[in-house]
Amino acid sequence: QHYYITNNFETMLTHKVLTKIAPLQGLRCLSMASTSPAAATEMYKTKNLINGEFVESSTSEWIDLLNPATNELVTRVPKSTPEEMQAAVDAAKAAFKTWSQTSVMSRQGVMFKFQHLIKENMAELSKNITLEQGKTLVDAEGDVIRGLQIVEHACSVTSLQMGETMPSVTKDMDTYSIRAPLGVCAGITPFNFPAMIPLWMFPLANVCGNTYVLKPSERDPGAAMMLAEMAIEAGLPKGVLNIIHGTHDSVNFICDNPDIKAISFVGSNQAGTHIYERGSKNGKRVQANMAAKNHGVILPDANKENTLNQLVGAAFGAAGQRCMALSVAVMVGEAKNWIPELVERAQKLKVSAGDQPGADLGPVISPESRARIERLIQSGVDEGAELPLDGRNIEVPGYEQGNFVDPPSSARSPLTWSAIRRKYSGPF
Repeated sequence: QHYYITNNFETMLTHKVLTKIAPLQGLRCLSMASTSPAAATEMYKTKNLINGEFVESSTSEWIDLLNPATNELVTRVPKSTPEEMQAAVDAAKAAFKTWSQTSVMSRQGVMFKFQHLIKENMAELSKNITLEQGKTLVDAEGDVIRGLQIVEHACSVTSLQMGETMPSVTKDMDTYSIRAPLGVCAGITPFNFPAMIPLWMFPLANVCGNTYVLKPSERDPGAAMMLAEMAIEAGLPKGVLNIIHGTHDSVNFICDNPDIKAISFVGSNQAGTHIYERGSKNGKRVQANMAAKNHGVILPDANKENTLNQLVGAAFGAAGQRCMALSVAVMVGEAKNWIPELVERAQKLKVSAGDQPGADLGPVISPESRARIERLIQSGVDEGAELPLDGRNIEVPGYEQGNFVDPPSSARSPLTWSAIRRKYSGPF
């Protein structure tokens, strides 16, 4: 069993079903439980998923996962051992022999059940995302919905997997093509969309007859673990989906293992370049979706109200921690006069823990991320940028230890400012 705790609810996952159980009065975080912190830490360890079983890791290396709104312990995530990672690949390889021969209609049936379970448990998934990643419940639900759309798309596999034929391509010769599964595939996902991006990966791979080894972000693997339990409940056989955990060693294992035929990655440029080069050298198919730097050019004939609303949402939604966050707006001509109104709208945004009513922005993922964002803000000031709204050193009542950054805005920044050219993943 795996438990995910917040200040006002507890969700219990069994290997069969997700069930909501009675709220625990006075339990705000793990360290406030009646048991000792050491005992609590032993209780709330994230497990590997190997061959259909949730297995506690035998590793001696653990990563403390902290609630970004409080920096209190939620769970401990293992750095899976080489033996555990190999066991996950072996299970996937063995399962491929039968899963790849399962009828398309049967695989489609699993996806239909899977999407139904996601819909039934959307609230619990959203709460877990808010607990581990920090985004607001509204953003967290959007995270799940965007992933659910991919699962619904996977349900159309009976059309997606159609091959092609061409009769009489030349005298006495016809051609035809079929779409065949590759084998064991793997996915490496980032922290900012802990439900959506895993759902980009394993449902489509599985419905096409492949088996999968997923390495979710060590910062917030809870949603992936919950989704895996739902997939098993939906009828996914043992070994078809496996989950390992870790950081650099687990990534390199995926890149190097000869039984893994393809890798999907979403994340930073540095990691993506490494995975693409190392995986490709080992003969794997690799797709790597990496960081983006987005600019908006605002012309004076734009609809002002709509534009300002869109700018606030694009820049500060999800605390700016997404690839498509708009971090630079170039105001052309008379549009420059809209900047005070943009600042005013940013000031009205409510910064708080993601599960609090009316919260527009939650915390960023870690204290290190907050410090990096604040350094970039200061670098702008040092290089001549004006700062009409300074979001540093904010304190949120009741969450003084959280990783909060109030939406800052910078106007008339010099084009030489380094932050204009860098991806920094924050509400700025």
